[in-house]
Amino acid sequence: MQDQKIRLQKMLADCGVASRRKAEELIQQGKVKVNGHVAQIGDKVNPKTDHVTVAGRRIVASRQYYYIMLHKPRGYVSTMSDEMGRKCVAELVKDIPARVYPVGRLDRDSEGLLLMTNDGEFANLIMHPSKHVPKTYRVTVRPDISEEQLALMNVGMEIDGVRTAPADAWVISREPGRVVLEIILREGRNRQIRKMCEQLGVEVARLKRVAVGQVKLGMLQPGKWRNLTLDEVKRLAPALKR
Repeated sequence: MQDQKIRLQKMLADCGVASRRKAEELIQQGKVKVNGHVAQIGDKVNPKTDHVTVAGRRIVASRQYYYIMLHKPRGYVSTMSDEMGRKCVAELVKDIPARVYPVGRLDRDSEGLLLMTNDGEFANLIMHPSKHVPKTYRVTVRPDISEEQLALMNVGMEIDGVRTAPADAWVISREPGRVVLEIILREGRNRQIRKMCEQLGVEVARLKRVAVGQVKLGMLQPGKWRNLTLDEVKRLAPALKR
């Protein structure tokens, strides 16, 4: 970082505290102070000289960034803490010497590839709606699905009053009472696949994210994580200046 002032929420995101949007919420809640004073939206700071705290914890600017892939198991929520006491992905990355947070989410009942980082710029490049980073899922549905139902997914469906972007969905395997699909989404709607299947009258028995962009989950076991390679980081966020 240069010796100049930047927006407070950007500094918090760059330091891995939270995404910019979440950082703005923390500021609005009065949990952020700059040099002892409660911060306001729009404040700017010098990361090297200003004293910034979040809920009383000092935030120090760092150049050490982490980009990891976690195989999120079912039963974990994609948050760093949970007021309901549910298991969080934070428990699976406690050995990382920095506070990383999820880039996007997988719902509690879903599993698979979850990107995590402490680099706010990287997270924003992945999650920004204009990027349309494709996400690939392996989905087991019951009892069956027709070509007409698949076609509706592929042209887009109205979910919660808003039409989805077209998906790519096709059958991988079909057995009596169950069908395995591969579905590629290019937008980040909440529980989109589950809502599409519910509207079509099919049950989702298992939902697993197997790739984000060109980065694949591979043989990584549930509950385990690994660092992304430099090539993987560049593929996901080619505009990243690091």
